[in-house]
Amino acid sequence: MRRGLAVALAVAAAGCAPALKEPPPIGSLAKRPATGGASDTAELLRQAADAWARRPDLEAVRDAEAIALQAAQDDGSGIDPLIAAARAKAWLAEEESDAKRRDEAAVSCVQTAQWCAKREPESAACDYWLAIGLGLQAREVPSTAEDGVKKMVAALERAIERDPAYDHGGPERVLAIVLVRAPGWPIGPGDPDAALDHATKAVGVEPDYPPNVLALAEAQARNDRAAARESYARARTLADARRAAGDPDASDWVAQADQGLTKLK
Repeated sequence: MRRGLAVALAVAAAGCAPALKEPPPIGSLAKRPATGGASDTAELLRQAADAWARRPDLEAVRDAEAIALQAAQDDGSGIDPLIAAARAKAWLAEEESDAKRRDEAAVSCVQTAQWCAKREPESAACDYWLAIGLGLQAREVPSTAEDGVKKMVAALERAIERDPAYDHGGPERVLAIVLVRAPGWPIGPGDPDAALDHATKAVGVEPDYPPNVLALAEAQARNDRAAARESYARARTLADARRAAGDPDASDWVAQADQGLTKLK
C-alpha cells in the first residue's frame, strides 16, 4: 500500500483519541447492498473474489466489499469473508478520490478486522489486516495516530509470531516500512536498523515478490544507496514481469520502484 504504509509518519502529529472502539454489527459495515443475490457462503466468496480480481475497477472492488460482508453475516462463515472485506476496504481507503469515502473505508477496515479477531483471536491474518486498517485510519483520522501506530506495531508483531509468511511475508514487510518511515524515539517507533532486519526477513519469505524487494530497498536507502539502487532495479524488473503477466497491482509496484530510483539519483 502506498499512502497507507506512509501513515506511520502521522504519529508525529498530536492525537489522543483511542484507535479502537467496539465495532458496530457486521451488517452495518457494508456501504451498499451486495449484488448477485446468492445466499450460499461459498458462492458469495467466489463472487467476491471475481470482483476483487477486476481491480483497479473501483466499482468492482466496492462490489467485492459488499458481497464479502454479505457472506460474513453468516456466523458460521469463519474469517475468510471478513478478510476479503477488510482487504477490499483497505484498497478503497487508498484509491477513493473523495476524502470522506477514504475516511469511512479506513475506519470500517479496522472494524472489520476487529470482527475477524472476535471470530478467531489467534489469527495472524486478522492481526495483519487490523494493523493495515489502523495505519489507514491514523492517516485519515489523525487524532487516532498516536494510539493507532502503537497498536499497529503490536498487531504486526503478533502476526509475525503467528505466521510471518502470511501475504507473501506481509507482517515483516509492513513492519519494516512502518519502522523506516516513522519518527524515532521519543516521538514514534521508528528504527532504521530494525526496519532493515524485518525487510530482509520478508525477502527471505518470498524473494521474488516485488513489494518485499521494495521494502528492502527503502530500508537500505538509509545507509547503503548502492544496495538500495540495486534492490529498486530488481523490484522494477520483477514488477514489470508481473505486469506483463496481467497482475493488477504490478503497475503500482513499477511506479514505486521508479520513484525510489529517482530519489537516489
